[in-house]
Amino acid sequence: MGFNPFKERGIPLEKQLRTWTELNLQPYDKEAVHPFSRCRGILANGIEVEAVMFSHSMARNVIDPELRKKLAMVRRVEAQQQKAINWLIPGNESTLEVTIGYEQVAVDLTAWVAQNEPDPYLRQVYEFGLLEDFDHLYRYANILDMLEGKKAAKIVGELTEITPGRPTIFEHRDPRDDVRRPMTAMAAHPQSVLNALTVMSAEQQTMNFYMTIGNRYMEPLARALYLEIGMIEEQHVTQYESILDPACSLIENLLLHEYNECWIYWSFMQEEPDPRVRALYEKHLAMEIEHLRIAGELMRQIERRDPEELLAAGFDKPMVFKENKKYVRSVLEKQVDLTARDTDFVPITDLPADHRYFVYQSSVNAGENPSETVINEAIAANGEEYRYESEGDNPVPGLCREKKRKDRSTEYAKRLAA
Repeated sequence: MGFNPFKERGIPLEKQLRTWTELNLQPYDKEAVHPFSRCRGILANGIEVEAVMFSHSMARNVIDPELRKKLAMVRRVEAQQQKAINWLIPGNESTLEVTIGYEQVAVDLTAWVAQNEPDPYLRQVYEFGLLEDFDHLYRYANILDMLEGKKAAKIVGELTEITPGRPTIFEHRDPRDDVRRPMTAMAAHPQSVLNALTVMSAEQQTMNFYMTIGNRYMEPLARALYLEIGMIEEQHVTQYESILDPACSLIENLLLHEYNECWIYWSFMQEEPDPRVRALYEKHLAMEIEHLRIAGELMRQIERRDPEELLAAGFDKPMVFKENKKYVRSVLEKQVDLTARDTDFVPITDLPADHRYFVYQSSVNAGENPSETVINEAIAANGEEYRYESEGDNPVPGLCREKKRKDRSTEYAKRLAA
């Protein structure tokens, strides 16, 4: 059943502020929470962070004092929404455990988006990023096992496999090769706009999270791994923000952000099994409906445009966190050897020897590579690296467990260069 936020009545803005007690909700029980409930919270937090940061950026680029005041009023509520959601994470959930949740979001969100993306080029963009986040989950799972003795499969609820993706060591690219072709919002399918804003917000929040907490570990290898993967997350933000329409006005972008938030909360309130958290999503949806109405009024007043003509009649497809094991395996098998050249995706073997990809690789990977060292250290400590492969061996022969990991990296590199 569809939902049109333009046809709904929300909570008046003046009634949306909450007390500290209302915001400081009881965290979930990390031993009992459903993995996809954790994922929904992480994604909703990222959506709200993007809303707040976009509003701040917009306020710095408009002159009208009344518009700036209106932005400030809505933004204050968005900031409260972000606190209410993010404070659901319990203090006894370690940083690495939370990180496993972030990477499960990256894998299963991007997998869902890719399968529900009407534009073939954009679908390829998402599948390309999917394999890289899939590998990050595997690297973090191994250091979690080494440092805390915890199995990442329990955190992801055995809903997401843990096995190598496109190896992180090969993900480092010249910045110019992370910029993609932008869509045209007016011509794009509305689902494409929602997909892009959602994945960009999620990757941006992951980038922000690693930038903030990556240096909190005493263990040098953990610090090094967060540093390396944190740099890939910056690449991913570059990729996903570049597919957005750069010709959209600030007002249009504001409207799209609010519309996207309505879609996320409408989606989550249908899927969330925890009645307390579901009620929170329902409340936030009612708030966002009012924020969307305000953004629509600003568009009518300032740009003399009808917001309902810009957007679809409503949502007919909720974003759903679900198992994507077979789909991820199929993408991995077909696309593991891809890299980027300008805005296109090509096999590494298609690049000339003097391409800037290899120049960049030789620069950043000149010494020890943390994502490879993590696996080698896991093998040295336990005899084998940590994996959760419920569907069988890795579909890429060079990434299977049977061979020693130290040999595999060299073998894989030789295969790509053959």
